[in-house]
Amino acid sequence: MLTINLFNGLVHGALLIVMCSGLALIYGLRRVVNFAHGSLYMLGAYLGYSIAIHSNFWVALVAAPMVMGVVGVLLDRYGFRLLQDRDPLSVVLVTFGLLLVIEDFVQTVWGTANLSVPAPELLGMSVNLFGTPVPAYRIAVIFVGAAVALGLSLWLRYSRIGLFVRAASTDPVTTAMQGVNTDVLSAGVVGLGTALAGLAGVVAAPFLALSPSMSSDVLIDSFVVVVIGGLGSLAGAFVAAVILGLLQAVGAVYLPEVSAILPFALMVLILLWKPAGFAGSRI
Repeated sequence: MLTINLFNGLVHGALLIVMCSGLALIYGLRRVVNFAHGSLYMLGAYLGYSIAIHSNFWVALVAAPMVMGVVGVLLDRYGFRLLQDRDPLSVVLVTFGLLLVIEDFVQTVWGTANLSVPAPELLGMSVNLFGTPVPAYRIAVIFVGAAVALGLSLWLRYSRIGLFVRAASTDPVTTAMQGVNTDVLSAGVVGLGTALAGLAGVVAAPFLALSPSMSSDVLIDSFVVVVIGGLGSLAGAFVAAVILGLLQAVGAVYLPEVSAILPFALMVLILLWKPAGFAGSRI
């Protein structure tokens, strides 16, 4: 039983890695707390559903994040760029309003009934894990989360654009003075972050029911993760996502009465210890 719980915790943590990495990237560069990120995840899941039923899951896995990336670029150009220097309350109101607009759009197009996406046949079997059969698809989710974490880390550390992103997240004015077009850079990063939210939605679709309210739970978990790890810190978000996933999975079985408040209790303890999160705020 403990093995299954830990496994499910890793699956949830891997999904949160994909989701939260986009949220951390956007905040790290634009300094915009995007309350609409959960609805973008939901929109990606529904787009993946529509593409999958007309073609297959693998096409949806590629096409839906690409569409969401374009949405992210437009969102940056006509939203986040204008909000960058506004007071935090204005940002919260605008992004929360965007969340409501996307939820209404999803209900108008896809309705309010729960939908599901079947797992691809290639990953439809079970795999023996320490004597316990587990779905192969969920193992693939863990690998997706690990691949996103590794890919983003290598990109930010070793690529020229990654260097620009780290520099702009620390001092955008000086970075712009060095000849870097920070507006184009930010649009690309917001597009990437939104594409990752869409990817998380497509990946989650085969084992989570699609509903217009699905953005709420993942949004709360995502903000807990980025606050614990440190706003804008990718490394912190990766570690916090795994910890939160394991905590929720184990708590739901062994401490069901208080499992709902365990993430918030952990967040309070971390913030009392390190107010900036345990990894600070650096990308």
